[in-house]
Amino acid sequence: MTLNALLNYELFGIQAAHIIIAITIFSLSFLLKNILSKTLLVALRKLASKTETTTDDKLLDIIEEPLKLSIVLIGTYMAKAWLPFEQFSFFLDNFIKSFFIFIVFWVLYRIIDKFSHIFSHFSTKFGKELHEDIENFIKKTLRFIIIILGVMAVLQEWGINVSAFVASLGLGGLAVALAAKDTVANLFGSLVIFTDRPFKVGDWIETPFTEGFIEEIGIRSTKIRTFAQALVSVPNAKLADASITNWSKMGKRRIKMRIGLTYSTTQEQMQAIVSEIKTMLTSHPDIHKETILISFDEFADSALSIFLYFFTNTINWQEYLSAREDVNFKIMHIVAKHKASFAFPSQSLYIESLPK
Repeated sequence: MTLNALLNYELFGIQAAHIIIAITIFSLSFLLKNILSKTLLVALRKLASKTETTTDDKLLDIIEEPLKLSIVLIGTYMAKAWLPFEQFSFFLDNFIKSFFIFIVFWVLYRIIDKFSHIFSHFSTKFGKELHEDIENFIKKTLRFIIIILGVMAVLQEWGINVSAFVASLGLGGLAVALAAKDTVANLFGSLVIFTDRPFKVGDWIETPFTEGFIEEIGIRSTKIRTFAQALVSVPNAKLADASITNWSKMGKRRIKMRIGLTYSTTQEQMQAIVSEIKTMLTSHPDIHKETILISFDEFADSALSIFLYFFTNTINWQEYLSAREDVNFKIMHIVAKHKASFAFPSQSLYIESLPK
């Protein structure tokens, strides 16, 4: 078979020459996509380097990968012209158009990441602690919107009436809405947390559900690391409606306790001990000077009770325990110094007379 005969040979009603040309065009577009896109981008980057803004440079970075796919699609479209498959023409045309729509929305999707500093500038108005969470919330929301719009545009290209399709969902859409009500509630709960700012990452909080340190504030839930090092995820809808105690917002930590001395303690000893404890706490570097209440206030069943109510300067748990321990040692020293004794629960039994 001669070359001319081979080229004129028909396969599925198409000349072999046309098939070879189509395959060649598609292969060249696939093989040269990197070279062509790089050549074009180099020329555009030279122009962009002459400007003072970096926006054009970012836009070129955004279109780099979509440009390569566009070159392949253009080659596919040109190759299709040599393959007149009438029965597949509608399918191929819509397939190529769908990919071009995909490229457009892919560029929009990449723009969100490249220009995330815009969202960061907006989210910093809510405070440095929350701006990352709000920035992620905005980016995820925009990505979701772009994906939905892209899918709708592709469906519209294939002749599917999207508006009629959405309207035809009817009760199914209602069922989906009811199923997603918790997700929507968590979404609004996260907005409440972002705006009211009852806590931030690193805060120690106590809720009706758990207690621990905030590790992450997400769109759906907030992750809390408990003292046992377990990670608890609490839905934001529940947190938004719950009472939250933020222990990290304390300016000082309270110490409230009683000490009991034996009934053998004299009035002079009691007055001296109470006075010296007040002096010790007033001069203690770890004790807040604003509120120090020390008083002999009660004749208890087994002891003369001294009431102590004061605060530490620190809110750190470990430093608080150290300060409290130091105060306890000093109280023990004061009581021993005045030759008094701590009482413990006891009973005395008095017998008036013994049976003969």
